[in-house]
Amino acid sequence: MSGIELYDTTLRDGMQGEGMSLSAAEKVRVAHRLDELGINLIEAGFPSSNPKELELFRLLESERFEQARIAAFGMTRRRDLAAEADPALRILAECFAPVCTLVGKTWSLHLEKVVKVDREENLRMISESVAFLLGAGKQVIYDAEHFFDGYADDPEYALRCLRAASQAGAQTVTCCDTNGGTLPGQIGSVMAAVVRELATEDTAVGIHCHDDAGCAVACTLAAVGEGATQVQGTMNGYGERCGNANLVTIVPNLQLKLGHQCVSAQQLASLTEAAHFFDELLNFTPDPDQPYVGRNAFAHKGGMHVAGVAADPSTFEHIDPAIVGNDREVLVSELSGKGTVVSRAAEVGMSLDDSQAARVVEHVKALEHRGYHYEAAGGSFELLLRKETGEYEPLFRLESWRAIVEKRADGRVETEATIKIWVDGERYVRTAEGNGPVNALDRALRDALVEIHPHLADIDLVNFKVRILDETKGTGAVTRVLLDASDGEAVWGSIGVSENVIEASWEALVDSLEYGMQGASRRPQGEAPAAASPDAARTQ
Repeated sequence: MSGIELYDTTLRDGMQGEGMSLSAAEKVRVAHRLDELGINLIEAGFPSSNPKELELFRLLESERFEQARIAAFGMTRRRDLAAEADPALRILAECFAPVCTLVGKTWSLHLEKVVKVDREENLRMISESVAFLLGAGKQVIYDAEHFFDGYADDPEYALRCLRAASQAGAQTVTCCDTNGGTLPGQIGSVMAAVVRELATEDTAVGIHCHDDAGCAVACTLAAVGEGATQVQGTMNGYGERCGNANLVTIVPNLQLKLGHQCVSAQQLASLTEAAHFFDELLNFTPDPDQPYVGRNAFAHKGGMHVAGVAADPSTFEHIDPAIVGNDREVLVSELSGKGTVVSRAAEVGMSLDDSQAARVVEHVKALEHRGYHYEAAGGSFELLLRKETGEYEPLFRLESWRAIVEKRADGRVETEATIKIWVDGERYVRTAEGNGPVNALDRALRDALVEIHPHLADIDLVNFKVRILDETKGTGAVTRVLLDASDGEAVWGSIGVSENVIEASWEALVDSLEYGMQGASRRPQGEAPAAASPDAARTQ
């Protein structure tokens, strides 16, 4: 099966979400990434709305795309104004984009209270605007705004709006669930009526859903099931309020579950990387629970699940994660059994016998009871395994450390740390200043070790998270510190737990450096540890 047209509106509708902001140059990067992913139509924006949009269209005009076509977005003509005299429509007609998407009213509530035009004038606004752009050589898509609310209010008039666009020459009429409150069953029945209504027209039918009821993806798939051939959405579901239909979820569902050949196998295998690229560009943390591409999409924690996946991945995975460019994760926690520990050890090239695995499991359970949490601390867990098998080699032996924070009357805060350690029988004493006690300790420790272990200079802290485990104890509560570190190739997590936040930070810091020297050096260049996702670097 094929014939589904993928229409991305990240650069226009997606930008209406909270915290969404990209420069014109960044939007060009997004367009190219969408093209590489196999998107057919990229709605670049509303060229008449602001100078940034005009700049974007000027930049896009000189760009070349392998597959995607650029669509410019606009509205039907103003009331009581001829289409050719409408400035916004003229900008659409004169811009380079080969496709123009027009949004128009369908719901009488909006006609009466927003645009204040009668029904017949609205139909003329639709047909004349479409005809004008068609005459300018554009392919026209008509987005019927609030279509499903309009259909519920007056089915005949909603269908007349679609017919007005179709008969004026629109190539596609798209039914929009603008308020996002229509459920999949309702979408399906209405779309079936729309497809029947336009069966004699040479017009494709599209679907555009918002996620206010949490059903945008399901509604989109229901519409395709009834004959919709254009699917509109955004990357990662970006958009106003609760967001738009998520193309990152829709595309694999269409291709892997419903048999529609939307993109190539190579493009589908880049889906996870692409989804994270968009989050990174927008400075968002990737959703770990996002279907198909999230860090937890193929993560297994319970011992029975891990055993099942080891025997046959299909027992607990609905697809092979590699198909969408993702990886299987085996999480270690108090729920883990020996199989989980053995599996994780094998991932890093270690072999554990049953008695060793059993001891690790009991040790993990005891540590997690104290507040440790190894799911996000793969570096610390690998060190734990190495201690169990005798492969652990400490970077140093600690004599003592001290951190001093001084607040002065002039408002300045100064921090100083001193460490005393032993390396290969030699005593090192180092003092360093920092912008906080952890930074100062880190500098002092590296100053002592970097001549012996030059690779430490390449390891950077990329994330630092502190969590109070028992808030009822106030400032005396146990604190968990999670660090993410990177050497530019791999990213790994480490953990520390203590009633003293500086001690917990020190423990996590030492683990991160020791893993960076012992664990990272044992991996092939560029290979990330199985327990720590590269997404961690983007959570700072």
